[in-house]
Amino acid sequence: MRIVCLPGDGIGMEVMAEAVKSVAVLLPEARLEERPLGAAAIERHGDPLPADTLEACLGADAVLMGAVGSSLYSWRDGPNPEDGMFRLRRELDVYANLRPSTAGGIDLLIVRELVGGLYFGGRGVEPDGTVFDRLEYHPAQVRRLVRRSFELAGERRGRLTSVDKANVLTTSRMWRRVVDEVAAEYPAVEVEHLLVDTAAMRLVEDPTAFDVIVTENTFGDILSDVAAALTGGLGVAASACVGDARVGLFEPVHGTAPDIAGRGIANPTAMLLSVALMFRFGLDRPAEAEALERAVAAARAESPTADEGGTATTRMFGDRVVSLLRHDGAAVA
Repeated sequence: MRIVCLPGDGIGMEVMAEAVKSVAVLLPEARLEERPLGAAAIERHGDPLPADTLEACLGADAVLMGAVGSSLYSWRDGPNPEDGMFRLRRELDVYANLRPSTAGGIDLLIVRELVGGLYFGGRGVEPDGTVFDRLEYHPAQVRRLVRRSFELAGERRGRLTSVDKANVLTTSRMWRRVVDEVAAEYPAVEVEHLLVDTAAMRLVEDPTAFDVIVTENTFGDILSDVAAALTGGLGVAASACVGDARVGLFEPVHGTAPDIAGRGIANPTAMLLSVALMFRFGLDRPAEAEALERAVAAARAESPTADEGGTATTRMFGDRVVSLLRHDGAAVA
C-alpha cells in the first residue's frame, strides 16, 4: 500500500504530521512518501507541481494533501501555489469532490464537480479591457458526476438534490436535462431540482432536509463552505476527491492559515477526518475509517484545541487520537 503525502504550505505541514501518525497505527504496512506541492515546491523546484511529485501521485494507491497557498505568490507574475493543486486534480481526474457535513441532526453529503466549469475554462482580457472567464461543461462530464451521486444517494437515504441556475445559464439547463436522463436508471432515488439561490437559503434554514446534493464546481465550492459553517467550520471539514481511477486525493477544506502557522495550535481534525475518507472511499477500509472517526470525536470532546475551546496543541490532539486508536485496536483487527 503506497500513500503519497503532500504537506503543502502553512499549517499543512503541521496537520499532516498528525495524519501520518494515525495512518501508521491503522495501516502499519503502508509505505508513506512525502513530496512537495504548492509554495514549498516553487521554492525548491520553481514549479508548484514538480514532475517527481506528479509521477509519485499517479503511481500511488491514495494521495493525502495538507493545504496549499502563500500570499507571497498571490499577486506576482509566474507560478502560483494553487495552480499545482488544480493541475493535480486534473491529472488524477478526480472529478467528484465529496464533502460530508454531520453534526446533531445534520447528515448531508455535497458532491461537487471538481475538474470543469469556471475554474478550468478559458479566461483572458479583451483589447478594450473587458475581462472574461468561460463556464463550459460537456454532457459526459455532468453524466459521470451525476451517476456517482445517484449511487451515493442509493447507499444513504435515497434522496438527491441537484442544484443549478437553469433559469439563467445554458450550462445549467443542460445539467438539469442530464440529471433527468440519469434519474431513469435509479428509480429508487428521489430527485429534486433547486436553483442555487433557493438551495443556499434552504441549506441555512433547514440543513436536515438534505441527503445528497450534486452541483457544479463553483456552486459546490460555495455551498459546501456554507454546510461546513453549519457543522463546526472549515477547521473540522474534510473532503475526498475521487474519480474512476483508483487514485483518490484526500484533503482538509481549510487553508494554510498563515496567522497561526508554526505555532503548533492548528486543529488537525479536518486532516484526520480526510484520512478517514481515504480509508472509506480510497482504500476500501471502512473499519479503519470508523475507528478513526470515533477517535477524533472522542479527542474533540476530551482534549479540544483552542479553536474549539480547549488548550490542546496540534501534537497533543494527534497523540490523543493515536492513544484512542490503540485502545480501540480490536475494532479494526
